[in-house]
Amino acid sequence: MAFKISDIDETRAPLLDHLVELRSRLMRSVFALMIGFGICFYFADPILAFLVQPLKDAFPNGEGQLIFTRLPELFFVDLKVGLFAGFMVSFPIIANQLWAFVAPGLYAKEKKAFLPFLIATPVLFIGGASLAYFVVMPTAFRWFLGFGGDAGGLAVEALPAAGDYLDLVMQFILAFGLTFLLPVLLMLLHRAGIVTRAQMSGARRYVVVGVVALAAIVTPPDPGSQVILALPLLVLFEGSLLLMRLQERSIAKKAKREDDAASKEQTEVEA
Repeated sequence: MAFKISDIDETRAPLLDHLVELRSRLMRSVFALMIGFGICFYFADPILAFLVQPLKDAFPNGEGQLIFTRLPELFFVDLKVGLFAGFMVSFPIIANQLWAFVAPGLYAKEKKAFLPFLIATPVLFIGGASLAYFVVMPTAFRWFLGFGGDAGGLAVEALPAAGDYLDLVMQFILAFGLTFLLPVLLMLLHRAGIVTRAQMSGARRYVVVGVVALAAIVTPPDPGSQVILALPLLVLFEGSLLLMRLQERSIAKKAKREDDAASKEQTEVEA
């Protein structure tokens, strides 16, 4: 049985029904987030150990530690870990609820156009977050620790606080994950007719400057992480231009087929 995407729903619910459905979808999303938070908060220690691994690897063997300078700091760290990981775990359900609310108001061709972006969003986000965790964070942490040593006869050692470290890790992961969604944003703008491939190609030099500036803003102030973020973004931008070219060719071929069919039908009618 072939998979078929139905067109816009026949029933047209009044505004109140839409608001009730929106409330129901939001409650399900919040409930999913709460369940994810509860589970991740229970496993906060293993999750924090996973997040700490890049810092542990950056220190020499047997050295390095996390400290806390305020009594409730570790409790709030566990809360942040639970909420952060809980959102990651529950995001597929939240995205599904968003899609279920929006989909009935879309035509079949709009659903087909939107579905690839819905699938690509978590894939690109995970790709950016993985790059941050496995490549950028170890490189950046080794660079930061390299500033330790001796100053005027006094040892200068890194004693990172648990809360500050978690904030830095979340900044890395969110910065790389969100900025990797650049192709989704560009393709949506192109699909909506707001920008064209020619416009984006002509603005390439400004995009390069903007990407470098964005990398400098969203990453910590070390050249390594800024370069590691800027280069993939430029590659993703060029890839978006290629996808735009393919998309425009597909649209042109489809329009040509429709014109040929219309011309053929007109010829048959006149005959």
